[in-house]
Amino acid sequence: MEMSAADGGLGRSAHRQRSGTVKRKRWGGLRQQWKLLGLFEIDEQHEFYSLTCMMKEGLAAASQSTIDNAPRNELSDEDYRLEDPQIHKDFTMETFAGPVFSLLRGALGVSEQEYQQSLSSGSCYLQFISNSKSKADFFLTNDKRFFLKTQNKREIKFLLSNLKIYVEHLKRFPHSLLVKFLGVHRIKIPHRRKKYFIVMQSVFYPDDRINARYDIKGCEVSRWTEPVPEGSHIIVVLKDLNFEGQYISLERQRAWLLQQVEIDTHFLRRLNVLDYSLLLAHQPLHHDERHQSLSFASLIMRAKKSVNPGSSPIHPGISAVPGEVPEDGSTLLLSETDDNYFRQSQVGVASSGGSLQTCPEHAGPGSDTAELPEFKAQNRRLLPNLKNPLHVIDGPEQRYFIGIIDIFTVYSFRKRLEHWWKRLRHPGRSFSTVSPQAYCVRLCHWVQDHTK
Repeated sequence: MEMSAADGGLGRSAHRQRSGTVKRKRWGGLRQQWKLLGLFEIDEQHEFYSLTCMMKEGLAAASQSTIDNAPRNELSDEDYRLEDPQIHKDFTMETFAGPVFSLLRGALGVSEQEYQQSLSSGSCYLQFISNSKSKADFFLTNDKRFFLKTQNKREIKFLLSNLKIYVEHLKRFPHSLLVKFLGVHRIKIPHRRKKYFIVMQSVFYPDDRINARYDIKGCEVSRWTEPVPEGSHIIVVLKDLNFEGQYISLERQRAWLLQQVEIDTHFLRRLNVLDYSLLLAHQPLHHDERHQSLSFASLIMRAKKSVNPGSSPIHPGISAVPGEVPEDGSTLLLSETDDNYFRQSQVGVASSGGSLQTCPEHAGPGSDTAELPEFKAQNRRLLPNLKNPLHVIDGPEQRYFIGIIDIFTVYSFRKRLEHWWKRLRHPGRSFSTVSPQAYCVRLCHWVQDHTK
């Protein structure tokens, strides 16, 4: 029986309809998968779709401006106060202290091109569903490398007013665990409230093998999160009480971690802040990761990168991650100076199990090793050859991701009142709202008590 033209049209229409249904089911399944993981893909139906499109467009233009007009290597006071507005069709986006953050990104090994590609790619941002009490919105780039977080005006003002101190801290302690801020922006839409947001490097990157995440504040009140059933793929960030009975097992690198947490929390105490969190995640090491045999050339490269004064943030001409080793495994041509450098610095590596904390007592003037006492004072370590080396520490069995985030809560008069109210409500129990001095000491004690 021959099919009429009308029947043929109906057949093609039905085929297109079935095809569309399959695509919708496929995308619906993907969205459902994100939801199960605690992430939402921000597609056209999402409430934040319009905002994230503006973010993408604005960040693409801002990073292109930096690519076209590379900032100077030397920063001025004006660079810290700079506000660069760019007008778009439906909004204006202002970039604060652009040259400062550009040099910070370069010091972390993030080129402007890859920064632009990650933040403004055609792929949707992901909304991260946080159990944080703050009213901030959290977004992740699709590759999960960068976090974008909305902030209020007070928090942005606090960050910008202390930006120079923050940069100086990273210069003095290049292997700091503090969150790495990569950009501060404001979107202005006619007849609507201004929207401030920051861009940060994700502590949990890459996260494809992470099997547990924690947000640690060193106290007990409201510090329990109901864990997901065993075997579930849902992403839940657990808290202090969930970690009880467990340890961060680092062995020889434990001393480095204790000292760095103390250094960073004392810096935050100077800023008079509290309520920050120690982010912690872990994943099991593969067999070959537990028993790595470093080549002589790679060890030299890692040692030189880890102790090179030029690997400090905001240092002229530096664009490599401290401690990063080239992935191509290229052979290094070692000069006599390099070989001598390695033999001297090897003392520190051997004695600290990968933490460059011990220095040769005798170093000739003008030699590389003459600077090693400074490296010890900076509490540097031999960083891993990984994508996120500043926040990754390997123990004997586990790989740990560690960073300090949420550093905007000032110990104001309101917080002092909250402290006294909580003392009455939770007698004899530890809670988050205490003085910056007490908060600093308590978190250091928590790390000391939960590491081995």
